[in-house]
Amino acid sequence: MESAKSYQILDGTVLKLIGMLSMLVDHVGDVFFPGLLWPRMVGRLAMPIFSFCIAEGCAHTRDKRGYLLRMGLFALVSELPFDLAFDGAFGWGHQNIMLTFFLSILALLLFDRLRGGRDPETGRYGAGRTALALLPVAAAAVLATLLRADYGLFAVIAVFLFYVLRGSRPALRCGAGVGFLALTRTMGFYSATGLSFFPLVMYNGRKGRGLKWLFYLFYPGHLLLLWLLRSLLR
Repeated sequence: MESAKSYQILDGTVLKLIGMLSMLVDHVGDVFFPGLLWPRMVGRLAMPIFSFCIAEGCAHTRDKRGYLLRMGLFALVSELPFDLAFDGAFGWGHQNIMLTFFLSILALLLFDRLRGGRDPETGRYGAGRTALALLPVAAAAVLATLLRADYGLFAVIAVFLFYVLRGSRPALRCGAGVGFLALTRTMGFYSATGLSFFPLVMYNGRKGRGLKWLFYLFYPGHLLLLWLLRSLLR
């Protein structure tokens, strides 16, 4: 990424906090006020922001396998709270977003392994190996769809775009990932997805304070809390 511009004032921690707040507003609206449009529109910022953060995590974490395993573990932990919050009972009709991100991370790790390094003479990646490396990304997109994981192939492809374009200008990188989600999910409240471009382009490339476990625990924790509140209010 280029040197941070004056408007790039948000680090990774702030981005995740914005994503968490957006997700919370969205899910409160979905569970308690399904007829209201604006909470669902606020919630459209969460997916591009978290997809971007997943790409950043894959690019910068030293322990990529540990990153993959943590996401897989929390995908398992989050499934029951996800089902309870939105369906009221455990089921296989719709899986949580952490499963989608687990598949996305796995796809990126395989992509890097198969693509290999740059040619020392040209400084470019081999076309044949790059084409081969796209296969696990496509497979993860298909699998996410078949498993009915949240956002399915749309999230997998968005994470991939944010990842492979990380050396590009911020506006191009953010525009590609956000634009893909906005153009493929334009119905109803999804039309607000494009607004996520603005916090993302303000990212300064810094990790921030971390708070790693807060972000992992927030997802199943807030879903479980929403289910409990709904149960008490009935």
